[in-house]
Amino acid sequence: MKKQLLLAALAFLATGFAFAQTQRSDDFKSKYKLKEAVVLSRHNIRSPLSDSKSALGRMTPHEWNKWTAGKSELTLRGGVLETQMGQYFRKWATDAGLFSENHIPTADELNVIANSMQRCIATARYFTSGFMPVGDVVVNHRYTPSKMDPLFNPQLTKVSPEFIAIANEQIKAMGGKKGMVGINEAIEPDYKLMMEVLDIKDSPMAKANDPALNALKNYNTEVVFEKFQEPTMKSGSALKELNAASDAFILQYYEQPDSVKAAFGHKLSREDWERLAHVKDVYQDVLFTAPIVATNVARPLIQYMYDELRSPDRKFTFLVGHDSNLSAVATALEVEEYELPAAIEKKTPIGSKIVVEKFVGPDGEEYADINIVYQSVEQLKNMELLDLDNPPMIYQLSLKGLKKNADGLYKMSDVADRFEKALAAYEAIP
Repeated sequence: MKKQLLLAALAFLATGFAFAQTQRSDDFKSKYKLKEAVVLSRHNIRSPLSDSKSALGRMTPHEWNKWTAGKSELTLRGGVLETQMGQYFRKWATDAGLFSENHIPTADELNVIANSMQRCIATARYFTSGFMPVGDVVVNHRYTPSKMDPLFNPQLTKVSPEFIAIANEQIKAMGGKKGMVGINEAIEPDYKLMMEVLDIKDSPMAKANDPALNALKNYNTEVVFEKFQEPTMKSGSALKELNAASDAFILQYYEQPDSVKAAFGHKLSREDWERLAHVKDVYQDVLFTAPIVATNVARPLIQYMYDELRSPDRKFTFLVGHDSNLSAVATALEVEEYELPAAIEKKTPIGSKIVVEKFVGPDGEEYADINIVYQSVEQLKNMELLDLDNPPMIYQLSLKGLKKNADGLYKMSDVADRFEKALAAYEAIP
């Protein structure tokens, strides 16, 4: 398995992608002292948001996986995987000198806050049980499960005709001259594969000649922007309807050890699975990565993360939300385009974490590194134990227009300016 990860790393290095160090060298640690880390995490494996009685169940003659948790909740496998991720971070933090082994943190040193959805609270608790098993860590959340906390709710807090016009133009630009239709046409081969794997022609929906099938031919997706609501897609388009199937297939692939069974008896290549997942990636991009939309919905988390990075006694902050949160924050901070290796979800895989590290350098100045940390497909499916010798995937992110030093770090002042820029961009939204 280590050989597979090494080969994946070498392949991406050859194409110009760069990995952060999975374990800092002694030379690096002699020069830079880790002072703090702020982590924004997506929850781990959950059951689908829709059940078998919904359109998701009616668009295939096959039965979806028998999930170990209720609709939208963290599965048993998700809990185990997140505990393993917490155990890796425990070894990483000890190796970096951030905490001693079996450290008992103070409230000033450690802050853990989760969205008040069951899958987020459970993810935070599993992570902290691995991260600080004797630390009696308190997982903070605002409401009883399951409600959306405004900190994590990717809702629009500024909406005007001018905002809607700009947002629509930025989204349409993703599809070139054909706009939204172009976005859909670009992933039409993924749609066709999805429908083949679903065996949709033999589905209850097809046998009943359900008008919902017509939606799968509609490429003119409409996005709705309303104040204090998430950006949403109107029902009745291919991207909206097949996103639900993409989401369910991704989760079934992680959860089901037999990949053929996960694909309803079809033998799919890794590339095929990436194509099924690509539909969901595009769905996320359309809703949350238009710059003006990302700036709008990410503002609470941008402010919170920035405050945490400036908190003098804080050593570790762990925030647990959703893929929409990671996508919007990355876009608002102007992270350069990337595609993650050893993953079928190429931007924000299940359980992935954006990690902002703050260091003090040999010159007394503060520096920062930004990485996305995630479990590879093999680590997810095989539930591999993680440690410094078998780490999760660690991929270094780059901020547009900022320059790294010879050790691959940004000046912390430059990163702070980028947070300030994102907050100013929110204020400038019409």
